Amino acid sequence: MIKVTFPDGSVREYAAGSTAFQIAESISPRLANDILAASVNGEIIEINRPIAEDCSIKLHKWDDAEAKHAFWHTSAHLMAEALQELYPGIQFGIGPAIENGFYYDVMPAAGTVIKESDLAAIEKKMAELVAKKEPVVRQDITKADALKMFEERGETFKCELISDLEDGTITLYTQGAFTDLCRGPHLVNTAEIKAVKLLSVAGAYWRGDEKRPQMTRIYGISFPKKKMLDEYLVLMEEAKKRDHRKIGKELELFAFSEAVGKGLPLWLPKGTALRLRLEDFLKRIQKRFGYQQVMTPHIGQKELWVTSGHYAKYGKDSFQPIHTPEEGEEYLLKPMNCPHHCEIYKVMPHSYKDLPLRYAEFGTVYRYEQSGELHGLTRVRSFTQDDAHIFCRPDQLKEEFMKVMDIIFIIFKALNFENFEAQISLRDPNNKEKYIGSDDVWEKAESAIIEACEYKGLKAKVELGEAAFYGPKLDFMVKDALGRRWQLGTIQVDYNLPERFELEYVGEDNQKHRPVMIHRAPFGSMERFVAVLIEHTAGHFPLWLMPDQVAILPISEKYNDYAEQVRLALEAEDVRAIVDDRNEKIGRKIRDNEMKHIPYLLIVGEKEASEGTVAVRKQGEGDQGSMKIADFAKKINEEVAEMTKKY
Repeated sequence: MIKVTFPDGSVREYAAGSTAFQIAESISPRLANDILAASVNGEIIEINRPIAEDCSIKLHKWDDAEAKHAFWHTSAHLMAEALQELYPGIQFGIGPAIENGFYYDVMPAAGTVIKESDLAAIEKKMAELVAKKEPVVRQDITKADALKMFEERGETFKCELISDLEDGTITLYTQGAFTDLCRGPHLVNTAEIKAVKLLSVAGAYWRGDEKRPQMTRIYGISFPKKKMLDEYLVLMEEAKKRDHRKIGKELELFAFSEAVGKGLPLWLPKGTALRLRLEDFLKRIQKRFGYQQVMTPHIGQKELWVTSGHYAKYGKDSFQPIHTPEEGEEYLLKPMNCPHHCEIYKVMPHSYKDLPLRYAEFGTVYRYEQSGELHGLTRVRSFTQDDAHIFCRPDQLKEEFMKVMDIIFIIFKALNFENFEAQISLRDPNNKEKYIGSDDVWEKAESAIIEACEYKGLKAKVELGEAAFYGPKLDFMVKDALGRRWQLGTIQVDYNLPERFELEYVGEDNQKHRPVMIHRAPFGSMERFVAVLIEHTAGHFPLWLMPDQVAILPISEKYNDYAEQVRLALEAEDVRAIVDDRNEKIGRKIRDNEMKHIPYLLIVGEKEASEGTVAVRKQGEGDQGSMKIADFAKKINEEVAEMTKKY
C-alpha cells in the first residue's frame, strides 16, 4: 500500500500502482470524469500513470493551469498527426503548450508551403482524428533506439534534440499513427478535445537562432467544449479592437520607423505627454518614500558589464561593443541601469547611518530582440525602465522590500489594475551553476522575499528556476479588462552585485560591511506598461492622464476665434484642451472626437460666444448642459483632484 497526501493535508492509503484516475474515482465518479491531469510530488503526469510510492497529489480540472497545459500539449500532437497525414515528408521541431493554446514548428517538404488558407483543412483533419478517440500512450526508450527511429524517419530536428538528452530520460508519446519525442504530460485520449481553432501561421527560426533554418510555426487553441471556443473567439475579437498598436496609431501616441530601426519606438507629442504624466505620478510617490533621482549615460565601458557578470551571462551576441578611436577602448549600450547605480553609490563613503539610499532613474536601456519577436511596445529593442536601486543594511532589507510592495499596490490601484497575481521566483536548486553567488547569500535573499509576502498577507505562487541570475525576485502579473495576464512590476533582492562592485559602508562596529541591493521597477518599463494600459482601458485613460482632456468644437468657422479664447482660458487653469477648427459639420466633429476617447467635448456657437459659456458633452454620457468657462475648468480640476488626492 502507498500513502497519498491530498492538498488539505488528509492522507489515504491505496494499492501500489494506483493511478490518479483511480484515486479520483475513489473520491467521486464526477471528479474522476472531470480531471485531466495530476501533480504527483510536484510533477504533472497523466491520470493513467501508475503511482508506485508514497506521494502528495493534486488532481487538476480544466480550470487549473496544469490541466490546460496537458490539454494544449496533446492538441499540439493532434495537429502534428493531422499534418503528418496531409503533408507527406513534413519534419517536426517542437510543439509546446503556451499560456493560451499551443504551437508546432514544422518544416514541410521542399516546395510545399503551409498558408493561413490551409488551416481550415488541417482543423477538419484534426476533427476526423478526434472522432477516432485515439488513446495517448507513453513509452520509455533508450537514446540509441530513439536516434535510430527518428533517423529512419528522416527527422533531423528530432535527432538533434535527442542528441542533447541523457539516456534514461527519453520518452515517446503515440496516438494513432503518430509518434513524437516528448516529455509529456498529456491527456489519456484525444477524444477530450472537442473544439479546435488554428489561429495563425508564422515563421520561426529553429531553436530561436537566426542562423538556423526558418520553420513554419502554426498556432492554435482548443477546448473541451465548443461553447468555450466560441467565447474565446469573441474575446479575441475584442482584443483586436483593443490592440495597443491600433489604438496607439489612432490616438497619435507612438510610431515606428524603418529608417530609425526595428523595435525602436518614437513617442509622439500626445504619447509623450501621457508618458511624462505617468513618470511624474511615480516621482511624486517615490518622493514620499525617500527616493533620490539620478541620471546616467546610455553607454558604459565594457569592463562595467564584465564586473557585473552580465557580459559573461548573456554573451557577445547580445552585447556588441562600440569601438572608439582609442586602441582597446570598448563601450556597450547599457542593457540595464544597475551597474551605473553601483558606481554612483561608490562616489562617496557611506556609514550605516546613511542607509538606506534609494536611487531612482527613468533609464533607457537597449537589448537585442530577434525581428520575429518584436511586437508593438510590448517587445522592443529600446525601452525605459522606471528603475530604482535601494542600498540598505541587511537588517533593513525586509522593511525596504515591503515599502516597494506598497508603491506597487498604490500604482495598481490608481490605474485600476486591481486584479493581479504575485509570483516568487527562486533559483533552481538542481541547476545552481546558472546563478552567481553563494548558497548562504541566496538563502537569505529568498527568505526575505517569502517573509515579506507572508507579513503583507500577499498570496504568491512560488516558481523554481525563474530567478534572475544574480538573485530571487517577486513579480506582479496583472489581469486586464479581458482577463489576460501581463507581467509588470518586479522587485529583486541582490547580495551579489554589491560584492562584485565592492560596495561598502562603515557599520556601528566601525568595520566595513556590504550593503544589500534591491532592484525594483513598479511599471516594469514605460513602453510595456503603456501598451498594457492602452489594452486594459481600450484607450479610455483616466481624466488626469489623458493627453487631451477637452476638445472645443466651434459649430462654424465664425466661432473659431472664440473657441481659441476658450482653449487659452482652460490652459491657464491647467486644463489640457484642443480646438477642432476643421470645416466640418458639428455632428462629424462630435463623432470624430468621441472616437479619439476625449473625455469632454465643448460645443461653442453664437449663444456661447455672447454669454461666455460652453455647451458640455461628456464621453459616454452625452449633453451636460451649459457652463461658464471658469466653472467648467473648476469642475475638471476638482474631478482630477478627487482622482489623485489619495496618491
